[in-house]
Amino acid sequence: MEELTQVVDWSRAQFALTAIYHWLFVPLTLGLGIIIAVMETIYYRTRSEKWLATTKFWMTIFGVNFAIGVATGIILEFEFGTNWSNYSWFVGDIFGAPLAVEGILAFFMESTFIAVMFFGWKKVSPKFHLAATWLTAIGASLSALWILVANAWMQYPTGCEFNPATMRNEMTSFAAVALSPMAVSKFLHTVLSAWTLGGAFVCGVCGWMLLKKRNYDHCQRSLKVGAWVGVIGIVLTMITGDTSAVTVAKYQPMKLAAMEGLYQGNQGQSIVAFGILNPSKQAFDDQDPYLFDISIPYGLSFLATHDFKAFVPGIEDIIRGVSFDKEGNKVNTVPYDERMERGRAVQEMLSQYGTAMNSGNTQMADSLKNAINADFKHFGYGYLDSPEEAIPNVPLTFYTFHFMVTVGGYLLVFLLLALLFVYKPDILNKAKWAKWWHILAIITVPLTYLCSASGWIVAEVGRQPWTIQDLMPNKVAISDLSAGYVQTTFWIFAVVFTALLIADIGIICKQISKKSQTDLNTDNDK
Repeated sequence: MEELTQVVDWSRAQFALTAIYHWLFVPLTLGLGIIIAVMETIYYRTRSEKWLATTKFWMTIFGVNFAIGVATGIILEFEFGTNWSNYSWFVGDIFGAPLAVEGILAFFMESTFIAVMFFGWKKVSPKFHLAATWLTAIGASLSALWILVANAWMQYPTGCEFNPATMRNEMTSFAAVALSPMAVSKFLHTVLSAWTLGGAFVCGVCGWMLLKKRNYDHCQRSLKVGAWVGVIGIVLTMITGDTSAVTVAKYQPMKLAAMEGLYQGNQGQSIVAFGILNPSKQAFDDQDPYLFDISIPYGLSFLATHDFKAFVPGIEDIIRGVSFDKEGNKVNTVPYDERMERGRAVQEMLSQYGTAMNSGNTQMADSLKNAINADFKHFGYGYLDSPEEAIPNVPLTFYTFHFMVTVGGYLLVFLLLALLFVYKPDILNKAKWAKWWHILAIITVPLTYLCSASGWIVAEVGRQPWTIQDLMPNKVAISDLSAGYVQTTFWIFAVVFTALLIADIGIICKQISKKSQTDLNTDNDK
């Protein structure tokens, strides 16, 4: 058992390591893709060599991130086969479909047009080159779409049916998988947050140049596009964040409860604006979940359902199977101990089904198949040792969620001010605090990355212990590997990814430094 636990923990750690490094490159690529497409559109309309130089500068940074993002992404997909082979076998018919579309359509589109974008300046017409740039940016977003569809299916498995004869989940509707509420909200929220990061990154780089009093006009051009994309991104991210909260409340109530550190829910449930969790709090004890909190009345009910008086269940309510309708009447859902019993019963029926099929008793097999399908939604609970095992890491989910929300609010204010200073530059140029604004712009870049990473921590840690929500816990999804093997590859990947990150940062810093050497007054960007 100890060996199994180590394999699960190290496999999760390795996948988390790869995903974290991968996500350092992806949002910047998505955000800069839109920014350089807008910049080249301005160049196409004005034929200004200055706009051309600005476009090419940001295009170089885009290219570096694109290349390394692809490298880490390929490794991430391979890990499903090497470390999570039981998962891949169990749902390969479903999970593999969007990834196949991503590889055949979106990635092919990106890799084709990115070559034109970088090497076709003097080989194709300006209109075709502009189209290639936009198609590269759109292709990157489409690539993200299909990967996020696959991830969303793990959060909310739909459009499929379990086949006892093959012991696999099989797709029944590709449209249901691709257009599920979870997939739509996850795609929009993720890609739009990448626009926010791209805009904040442009502001941070320009902040460094302006702090050094270099290349003012280039920075103004960059900020004019970057700040607009960032503002649009953060506003739409907040709107789609609201949609995501409603989706999570409906399909993953345990995650929502962990996000708020909520153990016992209420009608008209308040939301924690700021709080410190009680580290010794456990489910079903009598301790207060917070050492300190400032809450907004009715906030969580409205966030989760858009109804100020709605009941929002806490962790203990969900485990006990307790809920309330709009009229305040008690509604019993299936408690976790009963789900575990039903899950084990399904597993037993699967064994009986195999025996019936082998003996040629098709009548009994059909009867068992119907019974299995009726309760299969509880299948994964049969692998849990206790209901408490289904509770995610509450402190990590709670703090990262509130950090994400807090920084998101800050980014809205910051990017609006950045946009104001672009169109009213005298405010900043005459201010004695201009230096501190530029420093703040630089600090905002890592803050935005941390905010983006926090969103993914909430999404993934908040659904633990599930690889597939309600159907397959982590300890069932792993490959038959030794803990030592996974540990070794973990450290190999850590070294390789760190080297790639250092190379990426080094190349970007070199490009920024090179661009910043342009004389402030001559603006010689040709």
